[in-house]
Amino acid sequence: MSGDFRFEIAATDGAARTGSIATPRGTIRTPAFMPVGTAATVKAMHPEAVKALGADIVLANTYHLMLRPGAERIAALGGLHRFMNWPGPILTDSGGFQVMSLAKLRKLDENGVIFQSHIDGSSHVLTPERSMEIQDLLGADIQMQFDECVKLPCAEDEARRAMLLSLRWAERSRKAFARKPGRAAFGIVQGGASKALRLESARALADMDFEGYALGGLAVGEPQDVMLAMIECTVPELPEGKPRYLMGVGAPDDLVEAVRRGVDMFDCVMPTRAGRHGLAYTRAGKVNLRNARHADDPAPVDAQSANGVTRIYSRAYIHHLVKSGEILGMMLLTEINLAYYQDLMAGLRGAIAGGRLDDFCAETKEGWRKETILDAEEG
Repeated sequence: MSGDFRFEIAATDGAARTGSIATPRGTIRTPAFMPVGTAATVKAMHPEAVKALGADIVLANTYHLMLRPGAERIAALGGLHRFMNWPGPILTDSGGFQVMSLAKLRKLDENGVIFQSHIDGSSHVLTPERSMEIQDLLGADIQMQFDECVKLPCAEDEARRAMLLSLRWAERSRKAFARKPGRAAFGIVQGGASKALRLESARALADMDFEGYALGGLAVGEPQDVMLAMIECTVPELPEGKPRYLMGVGAPDDLVEAVRRGVDMFDCVMPTRAGRHGLAYTRAGKVNLRNARHADDPAPVDAQSANGVTRIYSRAYIHHLVKSGEILGMMLLTEINLAYYQDLMAGLRGAIAGGRLDDFCAETKEGWRKETILDAEEG
């Protein structure tokens, strides 16, 4: 496919910015939330429905797809976009986080990681070069460098070791990236909860001239204030004219606060996972549809939502589906959550463009208190 990968900033409000990323497969409006389609599917959703809710891009994962059904098989079938019937842009995670968190046994060295599959115990090797090769076979529009992510809290010497290794892997990933029109590679800032390490990582990655930059190793157990402090120290060191991606985040409040600090892209399993466990995200806050107070409630989850599912189905009905373990309950709540996340991002984009981000954030947070208070009263 022809065309360039371009990022343009249309407006700013403080550190926050709104704009667009142009790719041959479509434009990504920023700030953007990417629904997670780990194994080539956003769980419980048709691709057409994901697009209709406002998503411009989805995420898929190198680790899961290399194990099943295999990158070479997907390539032979026409690539990931055709395979999963998603014509828009796709970002692929490098697989590094999943190797560290899911693999049964793993051995890490300078070359890469040898690990056993969590599916069948088979042995595999993942290196920066192989990770980029897999992402190229999949046909990803945005490919992530291979990195090592440590859990927090973490000793500074361990965080430094992993950060420096990730920088060396970043250089190898950059060299291995198959440069094709319209495709991009992102570097990943690491460094645990250390400002000094984050700064060192960001500055070194900026010199490598990636098409975009991610903040990795956050939302892995640290308090929100630590995560925000890492964003605040890192963002000024990243090139202003390139996209900034906060990986694996997150809760609506995390999204709002990260956007205020200059982040452009997000992904998280939270809205889809919560939907499979009876929890809805709405303008009035989180709604636990498992709670007994919903059993006789004919009201919809949110009568003011632009999304039909959120407006039409009663809380009593969804409560019944959830308590009965019906698949439809998971499907409805997943759509409700993804619709809210996309509405939140659209609201943030509009607020930045209109120069009223602070007011929008205050109004949004005040709205979230309603359901929180009701749940607390029931408890």
